[in-house]
Amino acid sequence: MDLRRAATHATLLFAAVIGTGIGAGLGYWQWDRAAQKTALQAALDARSAMPPVGAHELDLLRPGDDSLQFRRVRLEGRWLAERTVFLDNRPLNSRTGFIVVTPFQWQGGAVLVQRGWAPRSFEDRTRVPALATPEGLVRLEGRIAPPPSRLYEFEAAASGPIRQNIDPEHYAREIGVALAPVSVQQEGASTPDGLLRDWPRPALNVNTHYGYAFQWWAMSALIAGLYVWYQLIRPRFARDPR
Repeated sequence: MDLRRAATHATLLFAAVIGTGIGAGLGYWQWDRAAQKTALQAALDARSAMPPVGAHELDLLRPGDDSLQFRRVRLEGRWLAERTVFLDNRPLNSRTGFIVVTPFQWQGGAVLVQRGWAPRSFEDRTRVPALATPEGLVRLEGRIAPPPSRLYEFEAAASGPIRQNIDPEHYAREIGVALAPVSVQQEGASTPDGLLRDWPRPALNVNTHYGYAFQWWAMSALIAGLYVWYQLIRPRFARDPR
């Protein structure tokens, strides 16, 4: 009987130690993630305050280089309006619409530009918005940002103006134009194209990580507390009713 009780106590102690350790470790991991994202936010704010980059810096970029991410950009070139793509199922304020993407070309290079958001027609889902795209040499101001988020596709990638996703590398081969390995979000309302450019800031969710950290630590403390109460304190009260 004593051996069985000792084995039970040992098992409970082992489970309590493991549970407490896992909870504490996950809490510290979430805390570290919050610290990393806080540092990232500081870096993004610092990049946003730096002078804008131009075509020369984009020409020197290589795939995987994110050194210019979230930097402001100022370019002079022309729109390849005939290559415009409308990314479907991109809601804004509970409204169905597109993110409009058009290549912007200068002498020696080009980049894929997220020009803004446009509503979708409810009467004809194959209709795309009429855009007033300036012709000739124009100035573009924006911010270097990740490409539009990729959505799940039930079928093979589309090839028309309305698409679910766009892969810059594949699209560059499709149109026969070398594109910089970044994407630009156009800012400002300098052109009367009717597009909305209320671009959201990157969702870092720092407070969420802090909340998860405290939850894991609370779980760890609860496991330790329950073990101490039921295995150490309560048995003493049972043996000594005074």
